[in-house]
Amino acid sequence: MAKIFLLGVDGSECGERALEVAADHVRASSGKLVLCYVIPWSPFTFSTAEENAERHRRREEELSIAMTKFLQPRAKALGAEGLDVEVVARHGHPAKTLAALAREYDADTIVIGNRGDTPLKTRILGGTATALIQISHCPVLVVP
Repeated sequence: MAKIFLLGVDGSECGERALEVAADHVRASSGKLVLCYVIPWSPFTFSTAEENAERHRRREEELSIAMTKFLQPRAKALGAEGLDVEVVARHGHPAKTLAALAREYDADTIVIGNRGDTPLKTRILGGTATALIQISHCPVLVVP
């Protein structure tokens, strides 16, 4: 059975390096790449009905932008190389959402970049990477 690599990307330089590493693993294993973009989102806000309607509209717009301007162009380029690529954009807590997607897609490995440009506690290993390592059901490959 082909291996499934789930890649969490965010547009950073580390994310682009992680994309290269994940693509190399897919090529070597004749596997599949699930390219994921998670937009941080908290369901816990107190808003009026009008604000909730606007929030929903913005949420849908953000997902559309993530797909058309970020995920689909990368998937098209990798697909042109013969790689099996699927894309998904979701809102949520990045680590929790990537862990859930890994289960949903039955991923063998999660690949994620480590930006390390966040506050002191995450300088060595990024906050999302740290959380993901702790909650993932499968191995997590963190690319510097």
